[in-house]
Amino acid sequence: MPPVTSGTASVTDVAARGPDEAWATGGELTDAGWMPFLYRWDGRTWSRDTGFPGVGEPGFMRKVQFIGDEVWIFRTHGDAGEILRWSAGEWRVLTVPQTLHTYQDFAAASGSAWIVGEDATGLKVLHYDGSAWTTQSTPDGVLFYSVIEARGPDEAWASVTRTDGGSEILRWDKTAWRDVVVPMPADGNVHRIMLDGSGRVTLGGRQAREGEPRVFAMTWNGRAWRTTYAALGETYAYGMERGPDGALWVPMVSDRAFQSKYARMDGNRTTFAYGPVRTNAIEVEPDVLTTAGSSLLAFGTVEIYGSKPNLMSERLGG
Repeated sequence: MPPVTSGTASVTDVAARGPDEAWATGGELTDAGWMPFLYRWDGRTWSRDTGFPGVGEPGFMRKVQFIGDEVWIFRTHGDAGEILRWSAGEWRVLTVPQTLHTYQDFAAASGSAWIVGEDATGLKVLHYDGSAWTTQSTPDGVLFYSVIEARGPDEAWASVTRTDGGSEILRWDKTAWRDVVVPMPADGNVHRIMLDGSGRVTLGGRQAREGEPRVFAMTWNGRAWRTTYAALGETYAYGMERGPDGALWVPMVSDRAFQSKYARMDGNRTTFAYGPVRTNAIEVEPDVLTTAGSSLLAFGTVEIYGSKPNLMSERLGG
């Protein structure tokens, strides 16, 4: 378990490069407002990084991406957005040239980056090509980008909500964002996009279905989309991760106050696993998962009876 925080913690992301390196981000609510936090996993313990630029200033640490030997982290610093780059023991700051009212998501690959959000004039997609920032146009009828991921500088995928309330998947193909025409489940929304080196694309989302919501996963194998469902109650797919066993894992609301719970989706078969027993816990809530070598690493919060929520982590397998 990581060290406790001084305020109420909110977890944003966890990402691992291997079994001996993971980074977890978020913020903690203090008397001075939301303050950023960053933790690192070395294969045995978590330690808090207090050396990044702006560590003692209001803001929030958000998504983590690995770019070659570098670590890129998007953070909001007051109202502004910036990318922190860690390499060879040093931090550098890549400033975003435009301040947005809201920042919806961030993706990076091979020296490129995308930031999506809104300002007073509407939706903005900001793209960094390794040397300069530009604003990319979006298809007509797109209201906002909810998720964006990149496989390389010339390929990015995004889940968007349209002005008519529907959802669709867009792909950047070097020249424009185009509709992929994915056979989305009716009333379904995508919360997670996973891209791997084989060309596979996995979408994780939730379908609102006559009062019985269910999580779905859609996988593109290069020829066709395959969709599977799991009845997981009020669970969302934001924390979905493909585990080292090839199955899809989702953190969910547990039916045991003192243990976390995970759903394992392997094709049409869904099974469940619990985390370790935590004495006097009244809520154990893993928020995000990452594959770390031969294990899954979860990061989130735990509330012990008589105290406020604090950060927690647990490892499955390995």
